Amino acid sequence: MKQGIDFGSEKIFRNILKTAFPMLVAQVLNLLYSIVDRIYIGRIPGEGTAALAGIGLAFPLIIIITAFTNLYGSGGAPLFSMERGRENERKAAEILNTSYRLEVLTGVVLMIAGQIFARPLLVLFGADEPSLVYSIPYLRIYLLGTVFSMIATGMNPYVNAEGFPGFGMISVVIGAVANILLDPVFIFVFGMGVRGAALATILSQFLSMLFVLWFFRKKSVYPATLRPIKGEKYLPHAMNIISLGTASFIMQFTNSLVSIFCNNMLMKYGGALYVSVMTIISSVRQILDTPVHAITEGTSPILSYNYGAKKNSNVRRAIFIMTAFCFAYTLIVWILILASPESFVAIFSPDPSLQKDAAPALHLYFAAFIFQTFQFSGQSVFKSLGKRNKAIFFSLFRKVVMVVPLTLLLPRLFGLGVNGVFLAEPISNLIGGLACYITMLLTILPELKQMENGSK
Repeated sequence: MKQGIDFGSEKIFRNILKTAFPMLVAQVLNLLYSIVDRIYIGRIPGEGTAALAGIGLAFPLIIIITAFTNLYGSGGAPLFSMERGRENERKAAEILNTSYRLEVLTGVVLMIAGQIFARPLLVLFGADEPSLVYSIPYLRIYLLGTVFSMIATGMNPYVNAEGFPGFGMISVVIGAVANILLDPVFIFVFGMGVRGAALATILSQFLSMLFVLWFFRKKSVYPATLRPIKGEKYLPHAMNIISLGTASFIMQFTNSLVSIFCNNMLMKYGGALYVSVMTIISSVRQILDTPVHAITEGTSPILSYNYGAKKNSNVRRAIFIMTAFCFAYTLIVWILILASPESFVAIFSPDPSLQKDAAPALHLYFAAFIFQTFQFSGQSVFKSLGKRNKAIFFSLFRKVVMVVPLTLLLPRLFGLGVNGVFLAEPISNLIGGLACYITMLLTILPELKQMENGSK
């Protein structure tokens, strides 16, 4: 088998590019699972805007599924990389297989629970009867692919951490291309509407899952299996994975929580039209966040491997290269979206009334997007080096301590109304991002220096 990327080499800049670029391609294409759905749904004749609001109300539950996926994938992959850096191959294999079993088991539980509680959950999220016409059928079909999605997405970090980001990219390409081809067929040709969008998504996720399982069976030196291995320490690995993955879980889960509060406040102060506006904003944010995710996730195995191998100079270089990449990207995008928010809105809806309200909302929401650099970079360092407590704290600080109270409070102040909902995000980006990154610099860099001095 061809050797993967040597994460321990001194060529940090090159290694970040070699891991981040395939991840960027993969994550951009992964967006197509949901983004293409929204683009097509927004263009269903006579009901596109209402349908967008309906599936927007289903997003919190979909985000919760993603949160569990990342709990095991993002929680286990850094541990897997650190054990590889320590040349402990057996322990690395045990961590991978523990995560795989957790993905499958949790996927089955979430699928069943979601089917049972779909309607009351959607009502809790702010859905009214007209919205439920679209959100319930979309969600029920989407949930059937929960296990497919969790395996395909949750095991991808291990493909990358093993040094084969190209294979990780291919797994996503397969599903994304299938989704692009199937969406218009099911939505328009077969006249299935939102049901067709959901069906196209789960079929695409199934194909991605098959490729990931093929990789671990035929290409990887760490074959994924549901069958317990003799002497395997399942429970301790599960606890460590969940403990470290809790930060990623909280980030996604609190995204769902914020989405619920936003939808409720928008329904109260602006009606279903503004839920459609938030659906578009969430879609634009997914697009714009993707390169930052790719850079930080591409750097993560390099950080973890070198930290495990005690190559602290490589860790420091990786931190600053990652931050520089993220800052350059967010600066460019920040300028573009402040200059022309209308061009981003037009991607998702041709409805003039929706575009009129969405453009200024987008302007407010992304007013401090550049500070996302510091949140993502600091959070990635904490997670990659196993600093679970700090990673968890800053996940909770930005979303739960700041965004949720601001979302509930600002619409009631100074007659801000719906504008208050959109202003909560930039305020939290500024304060939360700087707090996270400054804390990372003041704690991680001295630790690395101390480790170097102690080894001399």
